[in-house]
Amino acid sequence: MAGLKQELGLAQGVGLLSTSLLGTGVFAVPALGALVAGDNSLWAWPALIVLVFPVAIVFALLGRHFPSAGGVAHFVEMAFGPRLARVTGWLFLSVIPVGLPAALHIASGFTQALFGWHGWQLLMAEMATLAIVWWLGSRGASSSANLQTLVAILIVALLAAIWVYGDISVKAIPFPALPDVDSSQLFAALSVMFWCFVGLEAFAHMASEFRNPERDFPRALIIGLLLAGVVYWACTVLVLHFHAYGAANTAAASLPTIVVQLFGVKALWLASVVGFLACFASLNIYIQSFARLVWSQAQSKPDSYLARLSPGLVPRNALSVVIGSCMVSTLASYWLNINLDALIVYANGIFIMIYLLCMLAGCRLLGGRYRALSVVGVALCVLLLSMVGWKSLYAIVMLAALWVLLPKRKA
Repeated sequence: MAGLKQELGLAQGVGLLSTSLLGTGVFAVPALGALVAGDNSLWAWPALIVLVFPVAIVFALLGRHFPSAGGVAHFVEMAFGPRLARVTGWLFLSVIPVGLPAALHIASGFTQALFGWHGWQLLMAEMATLAIVWWLGSRGASSSANLQTLVAILIVALLAAIWVYGDISVKAIPFPALPDVDSSQLFAALSVMFWCFVGLEAFAHMASEFRNPERDFPRALIIGLLLAGVVYWACTVLVLHFHAYGAANTAAASLPTIVVQLFGVKALWLASVVGFLACFASLNIYIQSFARLVWSQAQSKPDSYLARLSPGLVPRNALSVVIGSCMVSTLASYWLNINLDALIVYANGIFIMIYLLCMLAGCRLLGGRYRALSVVGVALCVLLLSMVGWKSLYAIVMLAALWVLLPKRKA
């Protein structure tokens, strides 16, 4: 049976991962971190990268040794068998009704800033965004990767322009001395910032589409992670330098506020376009990863509609089903007027559970010091679940319900 087309290179992989990590967070999270921790938030980003690094290394190694469109579900299958793998796959897909409408709503917010749209106009913008995702995904992974690499370049170029025109020097960066760092503020900032590094699980589904997955997938993952961390840190410097945070400013408006301050109101469209593209890139890689997971899960029935590939070796049928599900969920959230902020919290619990299952698979599949890194990752994920609090029960209940309700397949 034909597999997915292997067409991704290192630079494309870096573009995919970095933009999936940046997404909506590049506009909002630096301001949120500055609000809770002030100058101490400059230390929070390096500390967060150190904390996330064991998790990233485990993802990189598993993707290197077991590249598959199934992503974490495939790693779990290798470690614990097909039943838990199916549960893991469906758990990841359960993000669609709770997370995708919220992500679409955030992206459409930038069209509201550009054109002043409201209500049904925003809904039409969300439907059009999904149509573009389908068109891009039907052309293959390289089309998404090329676009997202361009988005990463635009984000870096915008930040560089602000740094240059804002006349920011290294000496002006308010880095507090380590003994002066307030640990309580640092941990408060870390709890806000961690969500910026949710995206590794989506990237894992693209591992089998690298031309040389054993070499380029782990490199792309680590370089993309570091690039996203540097961009977030640079944004935090800007937010602190221009005091673009606080009760008077919404977090998502921090970077556009700085752009207007430096370049005038006419430049607001530039910040809005870059913001929309950043959101679109994150949304796109998740939908493409969902499609690859659906296609991978359908391989148990090779003659099924979802198991077929297009002539260009793209899981177009699976992508169409995922896009259709996203449209139904978005329409339902609009008509029922559901609180999308609450949905994001529930989706975060699912992501942490997926990370936890991946780390447990690493404990089983990896050896030596890499197994030790997996154990560290397990501890971090358990800590994060406790930080989410009672809302993490959604992920736990979903996991248990899927284990009980999914029918057993005949051997």
